[in-house]
Amino acid sequence: MFRAEIKEEIKKIVKKIFLAQGGPTLGWSVERSESASWRTEHGDYSSNAALVLAKRETKNPREVAEEIKQQLLRRPTSKSEKTFDVLKFIERVEIAGPGFLNFFISRSALTAELQGILKNKKSIFKSNNDKLRINLEFVSANPTGPLTMANSRGGFYGDALANILKAVGHKVTREYFINDAGNQIKLLGESILAAEGNLPAGGPVKEEYYKGAYIKKLKGKTADEAVKILLSGIKKSLKKAGIKFDVWFSEEKNLRKKGELKKVLELLNKKKLLKERGGALWLGDAVAVKSNQEYTYFLADLAYHYDKFIKRKFDLVINIWGADHHGYVARMQKGAEALSVNPARLKIIIMQLVRLISQGKEVKMSKRAGEFITLDDLLKEVGLDAARWFFLERSPDTHMDFDLDLAKERSKKNPVYYVQYAHARACSILRKGKAGKKPNLQLLIQPEEFTLIKKILQLSEIIEDITGDFQVHRLTRYVYELAQAFTNFYEKQHVIDKENKELTQARLALVSATQKTIKNGLNLLGISAPEKM
Repeated sequence: MFRAEIKEEIKKIVKKIFLAQGGPTLGWSVERSESASWRTEHGDYSSNAALVLAKRETKNPREVAEEIKQQLLRRPTSKSEKTFDVLKFIERVEIAGPGFLNFFISRSALTAELQGILKNKKSIFKSNNDKLRINLEFVSANPTGPLTMANSRGGFYGDALANILKAVGHKVTREYFINDAGNQIKLLGESILAAEGNLPAGGPVKEEYYKGAYIKKLKGKTADEAVKILLSGIKKSLKKAGIKFDVWFSEEKNLRKKGELKKVLELLNKKKLLKERGGALWLGDAVAVKSNQEYTYFLADLAYHYDKFIKRKFDLVINIWGADHHGYVARMQKGAEALSVNPARLKIIIMQLVRLISQGKEVKMSKRAGEFITLDDLLKEVGLDAARWFFLERSPDTHMDFDLDLAKERSKKNPVYYVQYAHARACSILRKGKAGKKPNLQLLIQPEEFTLIKKILQLSEIIEDITGDFQVHRLTRYVYELAQAFTNFYEKQHVIDKENKELTQARLALVSATQKTIKNGLNLLGISAPEKM
């Protein structure tokens, strides 16, 4: 939308003036104003281009800003010379502070964009970036127990991120990696034997054994049988949560039984990247093969990523991991390099820990001790929409408290209820009156109306931002702010005015655009948009 066009015009000027002098063209940005007001002294968009360029060109930043401004607003001197596109929608450009360029969008441009959305001519999900084949792996909890509330955070995050990436045209494969081999599965089998009192040779009960009612229900089952039962339960829980997967990738079947770990080991040996120390084989600071010749989890992970990058040829691989994998990120990046893969093609997102809070106190949880809140329990307690919202409203790199009492509350204090109610209110208004085919949007002149228009038009830029940095919480925050702007508009302006039919038609059109935009946002988040509440 406007931001992209402003950036493109500045880029042309920088290239024309500064590149000719050997100056840089990168490193500056155009940012959207985050103010909730329709018009602020800093404008709708601001750029630091002049400050960045002035520093590198050893010039006064305000003078550079003035030069860019004059080029932007310059009228053609001949018929063959074209004006810059920004002249179509910029009301004015101001220089502020040490040299910031502030852009003010005209009212007519805002209403024209709104008209395009109403006619479905403006795609809110368009992207100028190349369309990629993306592998998005998330949840991937070991099949050693039911999915817990902690697994929910990465599950909802990955599902919503996949929705957004697909919406802009990327081909996304949602994948669950089943860690059905190795020490965790061995521990599961021993845990079942311990619960039965049948440990071999009366072996000691280890602290790391899994406990709880679900282990007792697995009595008499082998480790493999238990994995199948638990994995079936995991799939049922994910279905209840509305979390979908295209591929269930088994470590045992897809890697170990096919000899893929050995193949990757041979590849690393051929590239002379492995070092022998103490009878073990090391890749950098990570063990690939133990001194007893047992393959490590790291080697299995390398084989898994070799399958993704080399065999299945994904352009980008995104892994969503729990906080306990934080120290593993750099190791995997180096592992990608060892496979001759550009580490930039591997994006690892770490989901920080979650605390469940009820009545102001933390509810203690431990999967290994058998004391935990399952995903199923959480959904029964607060419902799917509230669970999704509360996990998606926070950045993944922040620790979060899940307020159980607030999530259950059906009032304006609960953010998901507040947004859903705004959508239902818009639907209610539209049942009373419908906008005509050609509403006169120029009649919208009130500050509350333009604040709402601006917020509606920001969705495409929010989606663009998320596809760049994968920060899904931007969308929950945006939808909530849109609901706030609509509520403010509704409370201060009468939508249906029997004495002014033209104004009524214009405002109904604005309500219709709001309703569609809230619904679009909630759909991407996987949250329902009820028409009545």
